[in-house]
Amino acid sequence: MGRRDVIAIGGSLGAVAALKHLLGKLPGDFAAAVFVVIHVGARGKDLLAEIFNAHSGIPVTTAVDGEAVERRHVYVAPADHHLLVIDGVIRLGRGPRENLARPAVDPLFRSIGLNYGPRSVAVVLTGMLNDGAAGLADLKRCGGVTVVQNPSDAVAPDMPMGALRASDVDYRAPLEGLAALLVELTGEEAGPPIPVPAEIRLEVDIALGRQIDSETMRTIANPVPISCPACGGVLSQIKSWPPLRFRCQVGHAYTSEALAAESEGAVDEALRVALRIIEERVTLSEKMAQDAHRSGFAAAAAANKRRANEGREHAETLRRAIIGSAPEATAGKLEDAGLAVAKHPDPTDPESS
Repeated sequence: MGRRDVIAIGGSLGAVAALKHLLGKLPGDFAAAVFVVIHVGARGKDLLAEIFNAHSGIPVTTAVDGEAVERRHVYVAPADHHLLVIDGVIRLGRGPRENLARPAVDPLFRSIGLNYGPRSVAVVLTGMLNDGAAGLADLKRCGGVTVVQNPSDAVAPDMPMGALRASDVDYRAPLEGLAALLVELTGEEAGPPIPVPAEIRLEVDIALGRQIDSETMRTIANPVPISCPACGGVLSQIKSWPPLRFRCQVGHAYTSEALAAESEGAVDEALRVALRIIEERVTLSEKMAQDAHRSGFAAAAAANKRRANEGREHAETLRRAIIGSAPEATAGKLEDAGLAVAKHPDPTDPESS
């Protein structure tokens, strides 16, 4: 059976500082391979390995596709690639984003659980939303051990809280105690291998870039009347839960929390587009009123003036809706962002001259 010798760690907001602290407390003879995913965005410059290496007693490098896994080594996911481990070899997947991220935490946890089973340990650190929750639950289904940073100890408690809600987590510990816990866990014998659910293998393949069709999707999910924010396709609800998750046929994946956050952004953007269109119509109506006034068409000037005033009222309603839905810090800046309703002088109004 062997000992637990593979550790996967994921985090987001606040996780860089947390990882620096954690790696700094691991001993130089720490006998495990460690894999790290932190949300860095598509255009990251892959500087995390260098940052962590300066604080770690074991070597830290950016993961390279096709590299053989070695113990006593830390591998960090590069920007815009899912970090996966298949048959002892690192694979960098360009599959669809999960929870708005690539690299995402869930694919790493699934691949580690799939390939190492009871020898694997997964750790969820501080971060926003709940990437990692589904992958942590899947790794546990493969026989691995699950660990979560204490939410009260996290800079952003969303990811630890999401993980705790999604499965029966084995250990919850403050950041200060995580290194000692990992040393203890890697010193223990792993349990016997257990059968791996087929849907976990399929989702790992999707992260690698495998194309899926409707028939294949139906084996793991059921269609729902919700569209994918990334591609507009129909989403399907993943059958295994918690957490509540969705995938489209292209493969984009969302927890319900990530989907709600992305949908909220889409609504906000739609409101802003509508506001711009209405303000343009106000400007056009004003100019038409000016033209009619100069030509001596009083009725047409009055009609266009009424249309402009109605447009201003509609724009003001939208503007209040946008400000009301924005965070307080953002709302105070919307005037500078061009969201105030334009009010042009009206040549048909004696008080405007």
